[in-house]
Amino acid sequence: MANATTESIKRKEILGHPVGLFILFFTEMWERFSYYGMRGILTLYVATSATAIDPGLGWSNKDALWLYGWYTMLVYVMSIPGGYIADKFLGQKKTVLLGGILLCLGHGILAIPQDWAFFTGLLLIILGVGGLKPNISTMVGGLYQPGDIRRDSGFTIFYIGINIGAFLSSITVGLVAYHYGWHYGFGLAGIGMILGQIVYMAGQKHLVGVGEFIGGESSTVDPEIAKKPLSKIEKDRVVVLLISFLIVVVFWGAFEQAGGLMNLYTDAKVDRTTSLSWLMEIPAAVFQSLNAGYIILFGTVIAAFWAIRKRKGKESSSLFKMAIGTIIMGLGYVFMMFASKEASAEVFGKAAMSWIFLAYLFHTIGELCTSPVSLSFITKLAPVKYASIMMGVYFAATGFGNKLAGSIGEASQLESYAGEVIASKEDVFRYTSQDTIEVKTQEGIEKIYDYPINLDKNFGLKTRVFPSGGNIIFEDIETGDNVSGLFSMNDEGKTKLMAYLNENSSSREKPYHAKLSMEKDKDAAQITENIGDGKDYGVSFVIEEEQNEQEYMTFMWLVIFTVAFGLLLLVFLKKLKKLTHGAEELELEMSQD
Repeated sequence: MANATTESIKRKEILGHPVGLFILFFTEMWERFSYYGMRGILTLYVATSATAIDPGLGWSNKDALWLYGWYTMLVYVMSIPGGYIADKFLGQKKTVLLGGILLCLGHGILAIPQDWAFFTGLLLIILGVGGLKPNISTMVGGLYQPGDIRRDSGFTIFYIGINIGAFLSSITVGLVAYHYGWHYGFGLAGIGMILGQIVYMAGQKHLVGVGEFIGGESSTVDPEIAKKPLSKIEKDRVVVLLISFLIVVVFWGAFEQAGGLMNLYTDAKVDRTTSLSWLMEIPAAVFQSLNAGYIILFGTVIAAFWAIRKRKGKESSSLFKMAIGTIIMGLGYVFMMFASKEASAEVFGKAAMSWIFLAYLFHTIGELCTSPVSLSFITKLAPVKYASIMMGVYFAATGFGNKLAGSIGEASQLESYAGEVIASKEDVFRYTSQDTIEVKTQEGIEKIYDYPINLDKNFGLKTRVFPSGGNIIFEDIETGDNVSGLFSMNDEGKTKLMAYLNENSSSREKPYHAKLSMEKDKDAAQITENIGDGKDYGVSFVIEEEQNEQEYMTFMWLVIFTVAFGLLLLVFLKKLKKLTHGAEELELEMSQD
């Protein structure tokens, strides 16, 4: 068993669980506050224009999702070396401490509004999560003796702590970033990490004998265990764990669209307006709190459901829960299919918020059946001497799932057509209107009533697109004027767009649609003499109908693949359970005593 020990330590308890569980609960709560707070605004920051009033990196949605996929993968893949360092050199407890220090530094550096600070901060967070994440989860399992039926509920409590942090950060960090700036949001996430580190360091007396280096003075694990080869039973259990990690990759590959595709979709294509005078529009990042909020509400309910089912002797193995969870989570994307259909029902339409609420509800129920169960499953089956490494491999599988999620999200976004604005700014005036625009000055934020192009600000035009006489015509939806002369495209882009329009029989009577986004070059905007000259503007756009269809197909295939994979797992359930050699039957026997 993963936590076989030479002695049993009598631990002080609260609510029927060791006090150490709540130390780890609050440590992880604040660590996840920092991680999910930062993750909630990551793609939005990267995709925000570099010339906006609160500038981002100015990357395309496609590139933002590419970065998101690599970042979230590396965060978890680093759990393998993090687990190895714990098992072979430092022990889990000290590795968590080291990871926490790196996280404090990483989040703190993100608060600096410089490109170098952004990428340096991401690197330190990747290293820090790699040290902390697998080892703190393994320490939770170390609080319980083999066969202790409280283990699953302990992990559920721990998981609720994770999501209290995620819930609080998604709202507060999202609102702070929206109202005060991206780097204030990053800074608030960093404060959360510091609080978590303080809790962990102050609660060491309740973690005696947990997470110690095997063979160290404080370790309760027989050091001879580290020298013995794996038994046949242990090898079989490792095989089951490795197979279960395939489930993890599939599950998180679909689930982690939350911080990427669904985040950007909510920002662009969901009606987020409210009747509240103090909050006319809900920031997209705040919707990231739905998942965590649902977990807080339903975490104990789902755990109780499975506990009752187990006591009645019905199928409730970890593998069964994971299969059912994957199916339920996948069905959540049915609501995103409905949202996509509603948004595409009218030109530049938007979907109701209710679809997002329903999608996250199903995703959350699926997660509660899968994720905390997976953590507990590993501590039941992993050999003691490889406890942290196996937890690290689990989180690495989560990382590969995150990369898969980023790749799926990236594939859902069309490559933008691009061009250059060639019209004078006086010509542009005809198709834009004056408005009150916020600009940064040495005195602070100043409101100026003017045309966006006079202030080097972005602007857009909603257009009809169709071929005519061998040319591609762009008509302003509001005025009906031909605005094709405002910009030029390269020959490759023209050829590709013309082929698409002809293939789909587009015409003046049956036009397609595109929102032309005009943005001044970032470097040109930094030159004082260029301010307001109307030059160096680029244009980018996608065909709305094509993008809507691409997103709909992505949501549909997520449903099909996850449900099919979950059903396949149920087919092979009995064979996989045999390889666990009764690791979970012991719990059932104890619960019936």
